[in-house]
Amino acid sequence: MNFKITLLAIFSCWLLVNCAAKEQKEPMTSPKAVPAPTIETKKVTVGAARIDQYYDLINNKSIALVVNQTSMIGNTHLADTLLSIGIDLKAIFAPEHGFRGKADAGEKVVDGVDTKTGIPLLSLYGKNKKPKPAQLADIDLVIFDIQDVGARFYTYISTMHYVMEACAENGVEVLVLDRPNPNGHYVDGPILDADYQSFVGMHPIPVVHGMTIAEYAKMVNGEGWLKDGIQCQLSTVACENYNHETVYNLPIKPSPNLPNNRSIYLYPSLCFFEGTTISAGRGTNTQFQVYGHPDLAEGTHSFTPQSMDGAKYPKHEGKTCIGYDLTELDLADLRNERGLNLSYLINAYQNMPKSEEFFLKNLFFDKLAGGSTLRKQIIAGKSAKEIKATWQKDLNKFRKTRAKYLLYHATLSN
Repeated sequence: MNFKITLLAIFSCWLLVNCAAKEQKEPMTSPKAVPAPTIETKKVTVGAARIDQYYDLINNKSIALVVNQTSMIGNTHLADTLLSIGIDLKAIFAPEHGFRGKADAGEKVVDGVDTKTGIPLLSLYGKNKKPKPAQLADIDLVIFDIQDVGARFYTYISTMHYVMEACAENGVEVLVLDRPNPNGHYVDGPILDADYQSFVGMHPIPVVHGMTIAEYAKMVNGEGWLKDGIQCQLSTVACENYNHETVYNLPIKPSPNLPNNRSIYLYPSLCFFEGTTISAGRGTNTQFQVYGHPDLAEGTHSFTPQSMDGAKYPKHEGKTCIGYDLTELDLADLRNERGLNLSYLINAYQNMPKSEEFFLKNLFFDKLAGGSTLRKQIIAGKSAKEIKATWQKDLNKFRKTRAKYLLYHATLSN
């Protein structure tokens, strides 16, 4: 037994060194992505790399993983790492975009088998968003390890909700291995109205919640947001050398249309365009770094969306869109905004010749916003300052709730 522990300690040290080198020297890239300037980061160690902190919890148990392409320890996937130290992996659950992270947003993810390990792959995106009792029958513990970006409508937190709920109902433990939140330095946006609950917004939180994935799991559990207020047996492993002011370059893009840090910083503001007729750059190499429309009255930039990996049928495919290029915005300036930038949305609405066609008829915008108020405020001509003022009372209340679940205590300035 002592020999095994010694081997584990040596292996863990190797992983930590490998992980630190990988994460700090290789910002996420895409074969066609426009590279973003590198920001110096601290040497953060993600929860997954701290095997010594959770080995006893998973050893001699049947394990299922909820992972994707971001679930890496340096150059090695978490699944391969755990198999190499003798952990019994029974299943891998895949979220939106799939296990390898290549599926389109909204595209159905199908079951299968991982060709490398032979482990069954079970989809949690499509008809089956929640693990079924039969899928958990032989599982003692589920590990959740996915890189989030801190926005309410980014669906990995919705997947985590259903995983926690299923585990609570079936007596299965949950372990969340934490990763930094690149948008974890601020809190902003309207709080979700319960009448607008959906897979792109499940909880009464603002658009930007300022929490890591493990902190968020603690809040979901502690606030009784699972079905009938049940709670799962939850454990978390925090990151090392991280707090909410730490600048973190993601080593791997978290989804097909967030190719770099600039897109991640802009995503909470530009994702509202998904509920409008405006393109946010899907089908280009500058996703969530440009916006435009074929009929926009003003603009300084043009782009033409085309079918590509991660965007098979992009909005306005093959049509020249007039709009704005945000790829030159300074990353430090974007971070220092510490809030949603509504000027993009308001500007586009005011410059559309047929403003009545701006919001999609299915009102997906309201699901993204968490209610109808923001849409009505924009139509009424409210300024960004006026709109944001209406959020503050609810945001202050949320901050107090949020504080109970923090693992890292850097002070937010807003």
